[in-house]
Amino acid sequence: MSLFKRNSITLALASLCFTSSIFAQQTDEQTIERVTVTGSQIKGVDLEGMQPMVVLSSEEIKNSGASTIAELMSQVTQTRGGLGSFTTSESGATSTSTPAGQAAASLRGLGPSSTLTLINGRRVAASSFASGTQNFVDINSIPLAAIEKIEVLASGASAIYGADAVAGVINYILKKDYQGTELNLSYGNSFEDTDEGKYNLNFVLGTEALGGQLTVFADYFDRNSFNAQDRSFTKKPTLVSNYSYLPKDTPNIYYLSSYSGTEEIGAPNCKTAFVTTEYDEEICAYYHNEDDELISELESASTGFIFSREFGDTVWNTDFFYSRTKSIAVSSPAPINRIDDTEGPFVPVSTLDIFDNETKDTLLYDMWIEDYQTQTGRWVDEGFMFDARFSNPRTIAVETNAFRLVSGLSGVYHDWDWETAITLSKSESEQEAIAGIYNRYKYHAAINGELCSDGKIATYTDATLSCTDGSLLNSYNPFLAGDSANDALLAKTQEIPTRNGESTVYAWDARISGQLFEFGEQVVSAAFGAEVRKEEITDTPSVNSRAQAENDYLVDVFGFGSSLSAANRQQFGLFAELYIPLTDQLEFQVAGRYDDYDDFGDTFNPKIGFSYRPIDELILRGSWSTSFRAPSLTQAGVKLRTTTATYDCGANQAVANLYCEGFGDERSPNVLELGNRSLLAEESESVSVGFAYSPTIDTTLTVDYWQFKHEDLIDTDMTATLNAAISDHSLRHCGIVPDGETGISYEEDLCLVTDNNGLTVEDPGANLSEILDAWVIFDVPRYAELPLYRDHVIQLQNTGKQTVAGIDLGFEHIINVNMGRLSIALDATHYMKFDRNKPGSDKIEELIGTWRYPENIANLRINWSQDNFYASLTAQYTASYADDIEGLRGRNLDELDALSKLDSNGQRDVNAWTTVRANIGYDFDNMNVNLTVNNLFDKAPPVAYGSSRGFDSINHNALGANYKLSFTYFFN
Repeated sequence: MSLFKRNSITLALASLCFTSSIFAQQTDEQTIERVTVTGSQIKGVDLEGMQPMVVLSSEEIKNSGASTIAELMSQVTQTRGGLGSFTTSESGATSTSTPAGQAAASLRGLGPSSTLTLINGRRVAASSFASGTQNFVDINSIPLAAIEKIEVLASGASAIYGADAVAGVINYILKKDYQGTELNLSYGNSFEDTDEGKYNLNFVLGTEALGGQLTVFADYFDRNSFNAQDRSFTKKPTLVSNYSYLPKDTPNIYYLSSYSGTEEIGAPNCKTAFVTTEYDEEICAYYHNEDDELISELESASTGFIFSREFGDTVWNTDFFYSRTKSIAVSSPAPINRIDDTEGPFVPVSTLDIFDNETKDTLLYDMWIEDYQTQTGRWVDEGFMFDARFSNPRTIAVETNAFRLVSGLSGVYHDWDWETAITLSKSESEQEAIAGIYNRYKYHAAINGELCSDGKIATYTDATLSCTDGSLLNSYNPFLAGDSANDALLAKTQEIPTRNGESTVYAWDARISGQLFEFGEQVVSAAFGAEVRKEEITDTPSVNSRAQAENDYLVDVFGFGSSLSAANRQQFGLFAELYIPLTDQLEFQVAGRYDDYDDFGDTFNPKIGFSYRPIDELILRGSWSTSFRAPSLTQAGVKLRTTTATYDCGANQAVANLYCEGFGDERSPNVLELGNRSLLAEESESVSVGFAYSPTIDTTLTVDYWQFKHEDLIDTDMTATLNAAISDHSLRHCGIVPDGETGISYEEDLCLVTDNNGLTVEDPGANLSEILDAWVIFDVPRYAELPLYRDHVIQLQNTGKQTVAGIDLGFEHIINVNMGRLSIALDATHYMKFDRNKPGSDKIEELIGTWRYPENIANLRINWSQDNFYASLTAQYTASYADDIEGLRGRNLDELDALSKLDSNGQRDVNAWTTVRANIGYDFDNMNVNLTVNNLFDKAPPVAYGSSRGFDSINHNALGANYKLSFTYFFN
């Protein structure tokens, strides 16, 4: 069988799948379970072939070699490509990055919040820690041991399921009616000397109990971290020029001028070789791959049960699972800034006393020395500025506990199937910073000798420093490395910010389905239902990691932000679905759903699907539907989120002239993001049309064209805000943006210059181009740009639209011979269009073939089985696409040009990448042994100069050849 089998129509099934009498005319209905498939609520009518659906069976899951659902879904073509899906490879130790240890699957690259995740057809609580502001279901919390199969419907499905099914539905179906006991043990690792080991133990028991059928499962998984330093091609930077000015261990020194030119030199005790900058400076440099963690450490444990019991004509079904995941994530060491968050903190000249007199005199020669005031109000006579980051990487530990309980009743009343259930699903996460996070105020007190032994900052009165409790400590010297007493002083400034989140879903639903009436010789079937749902989410960081207006939005700690949010909503929905077979060859699915939300309003979404079988071997199919995504609770309820926002000067020339010296590059300043309860729902219109052709019972070909028109996308738009500020003075602020207002924060000194009419940047009617000219004369800055300050305040809004279209191809051919069976299967996705408007512009950008948007994705699998032996080879292909050259600095482009890596247009492509997965196994009487080798030929990921990692960690991975050995024992 194909690893990702399209459930299209074979010759044997073609005469059965789309007739209304498939179950109505069974002679013994008591032996047949009337089931539904994803995308429909009508029991007993198989609409699977009417829609392009991918089904992963338990056998295919076993042979995939995956240890987690995230690993499994990364092999599905519909969830690959673009920026939607993410795993722990994207986790970081900053509070607002992708949550550590968590993962999400996204269909068609539209984002995880546009993919509805279901378990047994019902919703799951989202992670309380959003990815940015997108809420998502953490698929690492779903126990793989409990999964019987997975159905992937990559088509709009809001007419059936309501919100979030913009790109489609992934339905994880739990094991049911399992009989027996099995224990599975597996171990996996790479073939390198480093240890990326992963261990998995799961147990399943199915038996009759308490008068019904009980299935119990338990799963434990443990995985080591994987670091960039563990591979030769990621250990060193791909570009020497891809450095940061902020080194760790020893600082750079602001040497000649702190106001113009800002020339720097490296400290004499620099731990690495000096780098010559584009300004001919000799500095200590930092490369992010020194501390880059490519896969975070992860431990998960889960358990649960599925229970079913009959009470006469009524069946009671209950499923429950609980999971706990623990992860540790690492990010680069935090930058060290001044107390007001500007670069270049001051230290006394006395910090240079650690060097010999000759070295110190050399450093002091021509160094810019000036008096400065400390935070206690004390003046230091002689000081200078430095650039640095802390030595220890930022490190956080995250624990997530999730549980889900669904209990319902079902039965048959006058030939109509009915079902009702309640759902309670909750996800709770706790985060704690365990290393690399330092208090900005205590740090500055330490470097100026103003920190007390009790960890408090001294007071300065009557020209004397004093401590209320404890004693005054010595000064911390940032230039003195490897000294235990000095390191102990720094340890006094460490902080442990925390973050707690909770997400809950309460739901009740009821549905009925059955035969509505006869239509000629056919029978029209229908389903009707209602749902009531309440969702709550809170994300509460500790006070020391929050930005607060009363403190000029300065977070107490360096390099660690937070997202404070709380929201809840109630919703009810009504749906109806009709199955209308006009003839034996032509049938329709018609559905519609009305949803009403107590926060943003109501919406109605219809769907029409058809299938036509002109001959038994061929089915033509198509569908049209609308879908919607309600603004996530985080997007509606975030009160203040510290993050960065990108503005694109290539999308707006007016913005480029004022903020990018006329160039078309991208910048990412620090911003404060606000939620917006006035957001509209994102809306989508989807179309799918294709065919399934089975010329023989052993051959199946499916081709489906699909398209999504997605509007009112929710995001922040820094480019548009900068553009609006050109004419709207209320968005322009010298210094911090006042509490309650939004807009752009400029350096305070910008208000010291005026345009030709004497107007400052804050005045209505001011000419910003003339103010820029005046600023260049006044300040003589390194860059002729309006000087942005920090913490611009921007609000989430409905920013734009995108259109995505493509073709899915599925092919399977089985060859039966006397010795066994050979099958060949191909699954491929060809993206024809991925167009969206650039933020802050009406200009449409075509993403297909650009950075991280491959045009073609495919899996080719060859499988051989003979008696109890089976083996397969799977080639996983990702097409080439453009490198992210536009995001590089000028010095990076100069180096690439010198290396002859760019074409005549100044561009380059990331090469196509194909890896091979080998699987071999044997089924004994009471056990199974299975070996999987991923990336069989140990192919390194293609070089991507546009990534600081040197490769694209979303579409490729750097683990290299790795294996998983699995042993399953079946007890009698």
